[in-house]
Amino acid sequence: MTCFYLPEPKIIGVTEGSDVTLPCSLSSREDIQGKRFEWKKDGQEVFLYDGSPLSGQDLQFKGRVSYFKEELKNGNASITIRDTKRADNGIYTCDFPYLQPKRQTFHIQLVFGAAPEPSVATLNQTIDWALLQCVVRGASPKPKVEWQDGSGNILPAEEPQVSERGGRYDIILQTTVTKTDRYRCVATQEEINHQVHSDTYVLMNGQWFLYLQIILIIYK
Repeated sequence: MTCFYLPEPKIIGVTEGSDVTLPCSLSSREDIQGKRFEWKKDGQEVFLYDGSPLSGQDLQFKGRVSYFKEELKNGNASITIRDTKRADNGIYTCDFPYLQPKRQTFHIQLVFGAAPEPSVATLNQTIDWALLQCVVRGASPKPKVEWQDGSGNILPAEEPQVSERGGRYDIILQTTVTKTDRYRCVATQEEINHQVHSDTYVLMNGQWFLYLQIILIIYK
């Protein structure tokens, strides 16, 4: 029996009405100007190319898809879908059916409302503590937002500030930390198997002072 491994699709979040680029590039960066590649979604023809763009595109995507002509020589078969609609939601494949030595296929999942990368900031800091803030905007479904330390431990945080508009959620989560470390804000949407994070590094001034004292003692 032969088993095939299908990699998890790369997830890209998008808001309705915006433009989105679906990435597809050969790691070899070989020239694909004269090669065939096909973009499809659930059996629908999204974009076909074989030395030049081909007809046969599904009506749903007609007039809304463009490619990067000047990048073909670098192995870049990415496309841009303009004015995205809810119906565009789903899994896309970028397929090089006749590529040698073997065929290559890439999978992209386009998800409406997927949480973008959180925005993190240090709001206030003293010698002993720092107040960190994480902001996630326009996410749907509602994500779970957490702060973690450098070891992956979940940190206690204040009650999140949540606002909802048109089924999309903005969430602000603050936490107070007391030691030098790398801290991570994680937004998880289990319903769509999507998780993103942003990191920030905090150096406590009190520890700087301690290091300075140690250096002075050593070189005294």
